[in-house]
Amino acid sequence: MRRNVHQGWDHTLVALTLILVLMGLVMVFSSSAIWSEQHYKDFIYFLKRQILWTCIGITAMLLMSKLNYNYLQEWSHLLLAGTWIFLLAVLLSPSTLGTHRWLKLGFLSLQPSEFAKIGLIVVLSDYLDRKKSKMDGFKHGILIPLLLIGTTAFLVVLEADLGTPALMVLTGLIMLFIVGSPMRYILLLSAMFLPFLTYELFSVPYRRQRLLHFLSSREDAQGIGYQLSQSILAIGSGGLFGKGLGSSQMALLYLPTPHTDFIFPIIGEQLGLLGSLSVLLLYGWMALRGFRIAREAPNLFGTFLAVGITLSILLQSMLNIAVTVGLLPTKGLPLPLLSFGGSSLVSTLAGIGILLNISRQAKQ
Repeated sequence: MRRNVHQGWDHTLVALTLILVLMGLVMVFSSSAIWSEQHYKDFIYFLKRQILWTCIGITAMLLMSKLNYNYLQEWSHLLLAGTWIFLLAVLLSPSTLGTHRWLKLGFLSLQPSEFAKIGLIVVLSDYLDRKKSKMDGFKHGILIPLLLIGTTAFLVVLEADLGTPALMVLTGLIMLFIVGSPMRYILLLSAMFLPFLTYELFSVPYRRQRLLHFLSSREDAQGIGYQLSQSILAIGSGGLFGKGLGSSQMALLYLPTPHTDFIFPIIGEQLGLLGSLSVLLLYGWMALRGFRIAREAPNLFGTFLAVGITLSILLQSMLNIAVTVGLLPTKGLPLPLLSFGGSSLVSTLAGIGILLNISRQAKQ
């Protein structure tokens, strides 16, 4: 009898993913209709593109769920080389709004840094699996992880992006902690990255202004702090049950590009506190499923891979929401599966596909 290819899938993870994706489509449309009409004379402009990327992302998730994840370990060196080549290629591409983050592919644009997050997790998982017994040494415990994480993050920093590299570094350090790397090495690596982070924060004027605004009790609410002030106002105005879908005042061009990094305030305004808490619950539940898959993985590579992917999604969602409620300085990171953005959506769904493959192989 032919085996059902879906047997062994974590159906709860699939359901959580689809719920977030569908919610993302609804909220992207609800938050972008006015913006789309004003800038593109098409009120479903962003919705159409998000639907297209969703189809591509679901296809990527299905493909990765069927591809034996152990092949990724065999291809990790090629994956690392390809990641660095694409990150270098985007630096040579034409700039967009003063940054080099996108590669044009016809009428679509790809953001290689989004896929570099997954690539780095695969490479680190392979490295930790092969060198787990040598992590006490300086070479394997500090030098090589610094090279892998630092080089990848630095190439993304050159694109004028600081949020994604910070996420890469944080995910990598936690993976090292989980594998049992000595705490002194983790602290030393953190200390190595800290001066560079400080320099990037204070050397770029708009980053420095955002940080100073964050530290100055939200002064200049009509200037550099306008976006954050409107974000907090949107969340607070939603009340317990929200104003209802399509009833957002902040989406009426008060909150800049609400369909991207600041989609969570629109959720809070339209769906209220209960809607916001539901989003947090969905991400928390997804993280629990991811860590359970990591615990039940057939081998250590699968465990590290599942932990890294789960951490990346969880940390990115936490950082995004923390920014929108004023707990962290403003930084551009999309809310996984909910924000508008093709590269983020496809890379996240591909990562979830890997989790599904690990789950399926563990049960088989």
